Amino acid sequence: MKIRVVSSREEIFTLNPNDRIVHLAFRPSNKDIFGLVEACPKVEVIQLPKSYMGTVSQSIEIFLEMKKIQLLKGDVWGHRKDINEYYTIPSSVTEKIKEMKIEGKSVEDIGAKVSRRNKLNPGMIAYIMTRETPA
Repeated sequence: MKIRVVSSREEIFTLNPNDRIVHLAFRPSNKDIFGLVEACPKVEVIQLPKSYMGTVSQSIEIFLEMKKIQLLKGDVWGHRKDINEYYTIPSSVTEKIKEMKIEGKSVEDIGAKVSRRNKLNPGMIAYIMTRETPA
């Protein structure tokens, strides 16, 4: 699973329309979010650093909710944008999630354990569980 990392508003209009998960590494305005949704009609998750979440307007939150796009807080630890524009979630993470799901662990337990070990937020873990692993 790949997360497209966007470090400036100028990059929004160069995105692949098939990108489903986008991490904005800058403080987006309402116009930036609208532009992102327009440039990537298949987007399912927009991730922002925790420090930027408080600046997202309530109208944008409602807009994203209506579009069924999740707004998650989180970071892409150790990613170097100059090397690759995508951050790849290791397959070991999805394998661990599948393993714990088979063991009958709760969504909260899986989220807590995997997020702590892999520096992914529980919301992203929950998204991965719904996308990558069969119920």
